[in-house]
Amino acid sequence: MSVKYGKFELPNKIKLDEKDATKSFGRFIAEPFERGFGHTIGNSMRRMMLSSLEAPAIISLCIEGVPHEYTAIDGIIEDMTNIILNFKGALLRKLPTIEEANSRQHRILTSIVEVTQEQIDSNGGQVTITIGDVIQDSYFEVINPNLELFTVTKPMKRQIDLRVGFGRGYVPSERHVVPDKTTEEILIDTAFSPVTIVSYHVENTRVGQDTDFDRLIVEVQTDGRVTPSEAVNFSSQIAMKHFHVFDQLQEHEVNYDEEGGDGDSDSDELIEKLSLRIEEIELSVRSTNCLSGANIETIAELVIIPERKMLDFRNFGKKSLNEIKAKLHDMGLHLGMDLSKFGITLDNVKERVKELQEKVQEMKNKQELTSM
Repeated sequence: MSVKYGKFELPNKIKLDEKDATKSFGRFIAEPFERGFGHTIGNSMRRMMLSSLEAPAIISLCIEGVPHEYTAIDGIIEDMTNIILNFKGALLRKLPTIEEANSRQHRILTSIVEVTQEQIDSNGGQVTITIGDVIQDSYFEVINPNLELFTVTKPMKRQIDLRVGFGRGYVPSERHVVPDKTTEEILIDTAFSPVTIVSYHVENTRVGQDTDFDRLIVEVQTDGRVTPSEAVNFSSQIAMKHFHVFDQLQEHEVNYDEEGGDGDSDSDELIEKLSLRIEEIELSVRSTNCLSGANIETIAELVIIPERKMLDFRNFGKKSLNEIKAKLHDMGLHLGMDLSKFGITLDNVKERVKELQEKVQEMKNKQELTSM
């Protein structure tokens, strides 16, 4: 049996603020939500992104001739403890796919680090080894190749083996499961989570004449192992997967009144008002000419403009502005209206108005046929 529920206001798209977007930072905006749903969705997404996303990271290392982590290495300034801390900061990117066999299994990266006396002399007596020098396996992308690991003061040639695995959250060294661990392999604490900061806040937004709907703004900072867009997308898929279990309790299917019930006539009336041409609302000749000079032909094109921008129009003064505001008020409209529920924006208002005008004409034709 199906149960009928009232309409929920839902966003039809999520917007990335391109102005501040980088490879590791993104600000995402979704609106409108029903009142309270901004916090419900925002907090859930935040928790998912901080705790549930996976990324590759180093879980152990083995440096030739180094038996344990509490030792100094001849010819290297840092001791093994500090070197391990530096390796923990390595950031590797790889999205394992279903098409790749065993893509999530541990992978051993082996490299030979060789420093000659000539290199030491040419660099003032010491050579800094970075993570980019150690990891040259094309399977992983190194996000921070200039991360400094240790400083060499004597000629050396050593093999370094790194074990890279996939996981989520923070895993201490004693919890790593490594069946084929060697005697000189040193397990390290690993931070798999690629998301460093997630914050969200909720603002009021307008739908029609109501201003108490939610606009959700989520800011995501990653360390580069996933992009902000990937973080948002992956976390939403994880959330939906966890909700599937509750389908087992389904006794009734919920259907929603997408047309909004009694609000249909209000929407039709609003569409008809938005489709009116400027000359149909009896403004003064001066105001009409000013709007015509600004290439504003319909009410929709007028009301979508913020009030502060009206005075930027040529020959447009406060007297004309007050006249227009009073006329719109009489019609139940105002400047700066959010028409996103009709798919209208500043960029597409002229095209969308033509479509709305056709819709109004269709409604009138149907009414005429019904009355015959």
